[in-house]
Parts: sequence; structure tokens; C-alpha cells
Amino acid sequence: MPEKSVGTRTVALVGPGGAGKTSLAEALLFASGGMDRQGSVDNGSSVGDASPEARSRGGSTELNLMHFEFLGDRFAVLDCPGSVGFSADGALALAAADIALVVVDPEPDRAILAEPALRQLEALGIPHAIFVNKIDQARGSIHDLLEALQPMSASPLIARQLPIRAKDSGGEKVTGFVDLALERAFHYRPGKSSERTEIPADLAEREAADRFHMLEQLADHDDKLLEQLLMDETPDLPTVLADLVRETRENLGVPVLFGSALNGFGVRRLLKALRHEAPDPAAAAERLGAENGCAFVFKISHGGAMGRLALARVFGGTLSEGDELRNPSGDPIRIGTLFAVQGEKTTKLGKADTGDVVAIAKAEEVGAGEWLSAGKSPPSPDVERPASNYVLAITTRDRKDDVRLSTALHKLVEEDSSLHWDQDEALHETRLRGVSDEHLRTTIARLKRRYGVAVDSKEPTIGYKESIRKGVTQRGRHKKQSGGHGQFGDVIIEVKPLGRGEGFQFDERIHGGSVPRQYIPAVEQGVRDAMQKGPLGFPVVDVAVTLIDGSYHSVDSSELAFRTAGRIAMSEALEAASPHLLEPVHRITVTAPGTATSRVTSAISSRRGQMLGMGPREGWSRWDRIEALMPESELQGLDAELRSLSQGLATYEAEFDHLAELNGKLADEVVQRELEPA
Repeated sequence: MPEKSVGTRTVALVGPGGAGKTSLAEALLFASGGMDRQGSVDNGSSVGDASPEARSRGGSTELNLMHFEFLGDRFAVLDCPGSVGFSADGALALAAADIALVVVDPEPDRAILAEPALRQLEALGIPHAIFVNKIDQARGSIHDLLEALQPMSASPLIARQLPIRAKDSGGEKVTGFVDLALERAFHYRPGKSSERTEIPADLAEREAADRFHMLEQLADHDDKLLEQLLMDETPDLPTVLADLVRETRENLGVPVLFGSALNGFGVRRLLKALRHEAPDPAAAAERLGAENGCAFVFKISHGGAMGRLALARVFGGTLSEGDELRNPSGDPIRIGTLFAVQGEKTTKLGKADTGDVVAIAKAEEVGAGEWLSAGKSPPSPDVERPASNYVLAITTRDRKDDVRLSTALHKLVEEDSSLHWDQDEALHETRLRGVSDEHLRTTIARLKRRYGVAVDSKEPTIGYKESIRKGVTQRGRHKKQSGGHGQFGDVIIEVKPLGRGEGFQFDERIHGGSVPRQYIPAVEQGVRDAMQKGPLGFPVVDVAVTLIDGSYHSVDSSELAFRTAGRIAMSEALEAASPHLLEPVHRITVTAPGTATSRVTSAISSRRGQMLGMGPREGWSRWDRIEALMPESELQGLDAELRSLSQGLATYEAEFDHLAELNGKLADEVVQRELEPA
């Protein structure tokens, strides 16, 4: 048997939304004695998902932290959101875990939903197991489920249990299991430990075959066990258990267990597996390159009564209030008060030991993904986060809240790495960018609840531009006399179209001083003034302007007069130069399961997308990577449509590629909207 663990071990719960991760966390707390009754997400009594946003949604909107003890061993739980819109909140925390449980639905046709989590764990090198939840509702075969899951895992899936089905339910309802390692059968009892029973006679042959298959999988990495199997010898139980521990800890195999979190079925067996097979914190420290006496900050939290807290995991030694460590920049950080976190509740700690997950107060100079260390900081883990494609333009309902909005958004962005905001000066909009519409709706609700800032939101303004098709020569004259010095400026300019993306060029060919040199910059500024809003109502791009002639008055000419003359000339030139509309086009890359590819390509075409190419997604079997060009105006809502076409799995990334000419009815509609009075 493995030696007793040293330090708190951290278990991450990952998997698709709706699989029951938070319910499993509640079941682990209850079964271990960490709480006297099991909380429920449905009735709002859960330790996790306690925020109003999570309660309203009926699912996780942020990372949940919990902890418990079981038979003398300490565990921390990281309940990571399953919905892609909120998944970034747990990405860094996951990298610091010792082991992960991938919680899945028992139906084989939903198995594909677990693939992103399995691929992420493999990329990070984190040992993991699969927990098939809701087994009491299973109608499909566990064997079929494993067959569907296996292509998603580089390591073999090792079934550790065989379901026992009740005969009085037509052989459908799972009422217990056979532990293939122990060769013992157990009958489920709601909210209690399973009751040991005899292996049903009709399962004896199946149990023997499944156990032998499990041993064959273990023998792939144990020559002694392989020899025993070839000699038809029965391996002893300590050898089998030790191999199961090694397979899990070294990522050589992925154990599969099942149960029901809501009823407590299989949860105590899962706790025992975690106790024996979860690696010690030293393994995670080695994987992350951590040294003794350091802490990895995986999230910043502003939501509680304690103000700003740095959520971190301690590696090596102990951490106490008043200790001094350094951030990656070398700045000294004095550790503030330490707290243990249980859902939304915090408890003050005297010190934090190896492996502990804690909240650190007053660590102002450290951010998420950074280390607090006595020496050189290890590198930040390279974690994949979802693209932040969904954008809303927001305005405060009360203008007095504008300053508070900036402060509040800063805190929300620091807390959520997939959230971004900026001020678009050209379009005069405050833009909030997130992963999905649901993500931003939750953020806006949190903005009002926490900081009292109510905002209105709308789709962002599309960055249309306009240009010209032909060259023209145009005179612009500004003459005004109203007593005393007048105003006089007179210019002639040539305006020509440039190639797409060439921007703006200004030159002059003045001879004989028809326009004095000191006024030429003012002419250019006047031209730029006119380009801010062309005849179609949008900024003008890709034009070349040359000042070729003009005249001046020795008394009445001035910079202002020539700037005005330049603006007049350019405005009239643009009207005469066949202006046309340009729309921004983005290059998008969509990744989707192959079963959804044809629907995704149809959706792209329906949004005026131009296909560029398609091929397999590297390292992901049965997934495709699709590249296309799509107008920016068609991107809004694309994320939600892709999710609906792919069981929530398809994602995309987009970046600006070029401006393209827009003509016909669509162009007329855009111009009409722009020219209509507000």
C-alpha cells in the first residue's frame, strides 16, 4: 500500500456543464464528515455555487473552493465551471491540482462532451480519473460509454467497477457494483456506505473477464504481472493495488469509477480511491517547477467581505502571516492574513502547510498566474483559455457612475482572465469583451450587485469605413469679411484612391509660394478633418491627397483659414469621387467535432462567410479545423449558433483581416441607418 500522504492533496473537478460536478463536491464533503447534511444545488443549499449569479443560472459561474478530511488525510477541492463561458476561471487552478476527476454523464451519446477536459488534462500532464455520475439514471451500457470515451484519451481507460443491475427493473437500473480489484460486490444505500454483498451468479463470468482485462492493462507496465498472467497465476492483491496506484499517478492509465452524487452512491469508494491514488503535492510541485517555500496564485478575488484576496496553493514548507516572499518582478511581498475557503465562507488560519489552498490578504503586488517565492519564480503554467469573442457596448444609466464603472471593471477583469474592456475612442464606446453572451450577462449582473453600477448594453458599432473609386481635382475657398481682419484661404487639391490598406498619404507640389509654407500643415489638418466623416457618414481611408495650388492674402490669411479651405476642398472632392462603403472582414478559425462540421460550414456560408480551408484538428481525433473569412457584422451571435450546432463544443477565434467593399442593398441599409437622425 502507498505511504501516508504528506500535505494536503488537491482534487480538481472538471467536465461538461450539467454533469454534476458541484453536486459531487457536496457529496464528498458530506461523505467525509465535512458537513452534517448534503447541500443541494437545486434548492440553493449547496456550499458551492453560492453566488446569486450561480444560483440564478443553476450552474457554476466561478471556481468553487472547498476542503475536507477523510481518514486523517486532508483534501482541497477545486470545482471548476464546466460551461465554456466560465471555464477560464478554473484554468490556472487546475494546473496546480494533484489529480482531476472528469465528471461525465452515463449516456454514450454525450461522451464527446468530456473531450475538451480530457485533452486539457493531458496537455497539462495532470493525473486524472473519470467518475461516471448519475449511474442510477443510466440506460446505456458502461462498456459502450468507455468505447466512446477511449478515442479521446491517450492513456487507456481502466474500468475499475462492474455495474450490478436490478432484475426487477428489467435489468436497467444500476443498484450496486463489483469492485474488480477487490473482487467484492456492494449494494448502494442512499446517503450511506454501500453494503457488501455476494457477487451475483449471473455476473461471475462477466466479472472474471472484466477483471482479467483490467489486469492485462496493468501488465502493459509491469513485467512481473505480465509473466504471472502468462503462467495463469493469480496475482496477489497488494500487487494489483500498487499497480493501480502507479498507473494513476504516472498517467499510464485513467481509472473509471461510477456512482450518483445526489444519492451518495459510490462516493465513499471514490474517497478511498483518492486517498490511495492521488499523488502527493510534491509531484505537482515538480511538474510546475516549484521550489520549497513558494505559493502559486491561481486567482484574484474581490467578491467577499475581506476585499482583495489572492487565492493560492502552497508548495513546500509552511506559510504564515508576516512572511516575506517576492513576486516575479522581485518586489517584496509581505504575506497578510491567511484564510481557508469553504464556498463563500472564509476562516482565519494561523499558518498554511504544504499543499494547502488558501486565500492571502494584502498581496497587492501579485496577480493570477504568478508565484510568490523566496528565490527565483518558476514559470507560469501554460494553460489554454477560451477565446473572448463576444462584445457588448455598455453605458452607465447614471452618468455619475462613469468613474465607478472604470474602477469596478478593473476589479472584474483582474478576477476573470477571459474578461476584457477598452475604450474605443473612434466610436466613443466602452466595450466589454467576454467568451459568450451568458458570460457577459453574468458579468453585468455582478457589476450591479457588487459595485452598484447599472449599465445598459447593446451590440457594438461596426467599424465601417469608406473610400473612393476615382480621382478628382477640387478647389476649396474660404473667404469671410466681418470688419477688421477677414479670413482668406484658397487651395486646390488632387485626390486619388489608394490600394486597400494603404491608409492616407499627403503631399504638396506648390510652386512660386502660392500657398505659404507655414500654412501647408493647416491644409493637411483640414483634409484630415473632412476624412473623419465622409459623405456616407463613415471615416475615409485609402486616399492620397496632393496640394497643387492655391492663393493667399497678405493680411487676411491664417492657419485657421487654410485649415477651413482644406476641409471644404476635401469634403467636396469626396462627394465627387464615387464614394463607396467598406466593411471590416475577420479571419476566423473554428474547431468543431467532425459530427458537426457540415452544420458549421453551412452556418458560415449563411453569414456571408468565405471558406478558406478545412482539415483535421491537430492532436484531436475526429475533430476538424475550419478557416474562413467573415464580415464583422456577421460575428455577433456566431458563438451561440456554433454551440447550438455542436452540443456546446465548437469554438472559434477571430482577428481582423482586411476591409472589403460592400455594395447593393446591404450597403444602402448601413448608410441609411447611419444618416438617420439619432
